[in-house]
Amino acid sequence: MGRRELVRRYKETPRPAGVYRVVHQPSRRILLGVSPDAPAMLNCTRAQLTMSSHPNRQLQRDWDADGEGGCAFEVLDLLPPSDDPNNDVGEDLQTLLELWVEKLQIEPGTLY
Repeated sequence: MGRRELVRRYKETPRPAGVYRVVHQPSRRILLGVSPDAPAMLNCTRAQLTMSSHPNRQLQRDWDADGEGGCAFEVLDLLPPSDDPNNDVGEDLQTLLELWVEKLQIEPGTLY
Protein backbone atom coordinates (compact mmCIF):
# COMPACT_ATOMS: atom_id res chain seq x y z
CA MET A 1 0.00 0.00 0.00
CA GLY A 2 1.42 3.37 -1.04
CA ARG A 3 1.77 6.55 0.95
CA ARG A 4 -1.13 8.24 -0.83
CA GLU A 5 -3.43 5.35 0.02
CA LEU A 6 -2.36 5.46 3.68
CA VAL A 7 -2.99 9.22 3.86
CA ARG A 8 -6.39 8.83 2.19
CA ARG A 9 -7.41 6.10 4.64
CA TYR A 10 -6.23 8.16 7.60
CA LYS A 11 -8.27 11.18 6.47
CA GLU A 12 -11.35 9.00 5.99
CA THR A 13 -11.06 7.38 9.42
CA PRO A 14 -13.43 9.01 11.93
CA ARG A 15 -11.62 10.77 14.75
CA PRO A 16 -12.38 9.49 18.29
CA ALA A 17 -14.29 12.48 19.72
CA GLY A 18 -14.79 12.37 23.46
CA VAL A 19 -14.12 13.47 27.02
CA TYR A 20 -10.64 13.35 28.54
CA ARG A 21 -9.09 14.24 31.86
CA VAL A 22 -5.71 14.92 33.39
CA VAL A 23 -5.48 14.32 37.13
CA HIS A 24 -2.69 15.82 39.20
CA GLN A 25 -2.51 13.01 41.71
CA PRO A 26 -0.90 14.80 44.70
CA SER A 27 -3.52 17.60 44.72
CA ARG A 28 -6.37 15.60 43.08
CA ARG A 29 -7.04 18.62 40.82
CA ILE A 30 -8.55 17.74 37.45
CA LEU A 31 -8.35 19.16 33.97
CA LEU A 32 -11.51 17.94 32.25
CA GLY A 33 -12.16 18.63 28.60
CA VAL A 34 -13.65 17.53 25.30
CA SER A 35 -12.13 17.27 21.87
CA PRO A 36 -13.07 16.05 18.41
CA ASP A 37 -9.95 13.86 18.79
CA ALA A 38 -9.57 13.10 22.51
CA PRO A 39 -6.45 10.87 22.32
CA ALA A 40 -4.67 13.48 20.19
CA MET A 41 -5.64 16.20 22.67
CA LEU A 42 -4.09 14.20 25.51
CA ASN A 43 -0.89 13.84 23.48
CA CYS A 44 -0.93 17.59 22.79
CA THR A 45 -1.49 18.37 26.48
CA ARG A 46 1.39 16.11 27.51
CA ALA A 47 3.67 17.73 24.91
CA GLN A 48 2.72 21.25 26.04
CA LEU A 49 3.43 20.34 29.66
CA THR A 50 6.76 18.76 28.74
CA MET A 51 7.77 21.90 26.84
CA SER A 52 6.51 24.19 29.67
CA SER A 53 4.01 25.82 27.33
CA HIS A 54 0.62 24.66 28.61
CA PRO A 55 -1.87 27.57 28.76
CA ASN A 56 -3.18 26.51 32.19
CA ARG A 57 -0.50 27.97 34.44
CA GLN A 58 -1.60 26.11 37.60
CA LEU A 59 -1.47 22.75 35.84
CA GLN A 60 1.92 23.71 34.41
CA ARG A 61 3.22 24.58 37.91
CA ASP A 62 1.96 21.26 39.28
CA TRP A 63 3.59 19.40 36.38
CA ASP A 64 6.86 21.25 36.91
CA ALA A 65 6.80 20.38 40.61
CA ASP A 66 5.90 16.68 40.30
CA GLY A 67 6.73 15.70 36.73
CA GLU A 68 4.89 13.31 34.48
CA GLY A 69 4.64 10.72 37.25
CA GLY A 70 2.42 13.10 39.20
CA CYS A 71 -0.25 13.21 36.50
CA ALA A 72 -2.62 10.63 35.07
CA PHE A 73 -3.97 11.05 31.54
CA GLU A 74 -7.08 9.25 30.36
CA VAL A 75 -9.88 9.26 27.83
CA LEU A 76 -13.11 8.88 29.82
CA ASP A 77 -15.65 8.42 27.04
CA LEU A 78 -15.89 8.46 23.26
CA LEU A 79 -18.81 9.32 21.01
CA PRO A 80 -19.80 6.66 18.52
CA PRO A 81 -18.45 7.52 15.06
CA SER A 82 -20.89 9.23 12.72
CA ASP A 83 -21.52 8.10 9.16
CA ASP A 84 -21.90 11.74 8.14
CA PRO A 85 -18.45 13.28 7.46
CA ASN A 86 -19.94 16.78 7.91
CA ASN A 87 -21.40 15.97 11.34
CA ASP A 88 -20.60 18.66 13.94
CA VAL A 89 -20.02 16.90 17.25
CA GLY A 90 -19.75 20.10 19.30
CA GLU A 91 -23.18 19.90 20.97
CA ASP A 92 -22.82 16.18 21.61
CA LEU A 93 -19.42 16.75 23.23
CA GLN A 94 -20.77 19.47 25.51
CA THR A 95 -23.63 17.21 26.60
CA LEU A 96 -21.20 14.37 27.24
CA LEU A 97 -18.98 16.72 29.27
CA GLU A 98 -21.93 17.79 31.42
CA LEU A 99 -22.81 14.15 32.06
CA TRP A 100 -19.24 13.41 33.16
CA VAL A 101 -19.09 16.44 35.47
CA GLU A 102 -22.25 15.14 37.12
CA LYS A 103 -21.02 11.53 37.21
CA LEU A 104 -17.64 12.43 38.72
CA GLN A 105 -19.26 14.69 41.35
CA ILE A 106 -16.39 17.10 41.06
CA GLU A 107 -16.04 19.24 44.16
CA PRO A 108 -15.58 23.01 43.86
CA GLY A 109 -11.97 24.04 43.67
CA THR A 110 -10.72 20.76 42.22
CA LEU A 111 -10.96 21.77 38.55
CA TYR A 112 -8.16 23.56 36.76
